[in-house]
Amino acid sequence: MRRHSRHPGTLVGVGDVISQQVLERRGLANHNVTRTAKMMSIGFFFVGPAIGGWYKVLDKLVTGGTKSAAMKKMLVDQFGFAPCFLGAFLGISGTLNGLTVEENVAKLKRDYTDALISNYYLWPAVQIANFYFIPLHHRLAVVQIVAIGWNSYLSWKANKM
Repeated sequence: MRRHSRHPGTLVGVGDVISQQVLERRGLANHNVTRTAKMMSIGFFFVGPAIGGWYKVLDKLVTGGTKSAAMKKMLVDQFGFAPCFLGAFLGISGTLNGLTVEENVAKLKRDYTDALISNYYLWPAVQIANFYFIPLHHRLAVVQIVAIGWNSYLSWKANKM
């Protein structure tokens, strides 16, 4: 797992660059480098450790490589971990953006449900395939590839004031 530890920060940063340049159409002159650095720090210090650690725990909670085990892992992941992870991610990004507690709570009330619904459109299918076909030591890499697009969306959502 250690060899993947820098990738989540890089991928969250790439997602933010895509968010700013493609979704928000800021252009290079208006690119917010500080925001990209904040998003990368969230990736390095929160996303990577949280997801990497979670997959190890999940693999111990639900054992086996059957379709049934893959489905159980996906359900535990999506209905146990994902809601908490998304709330923490949005809250951390709000805090790093200088929001007060009240502003952060208001932003969570505004954005959390949309982010969670969007999560459910993408991640269950990815995770079923990931848990059924991909060995544990490659799962984080699969998630990171899909996460470039997801991180672009999350960065846009987290930084939309």
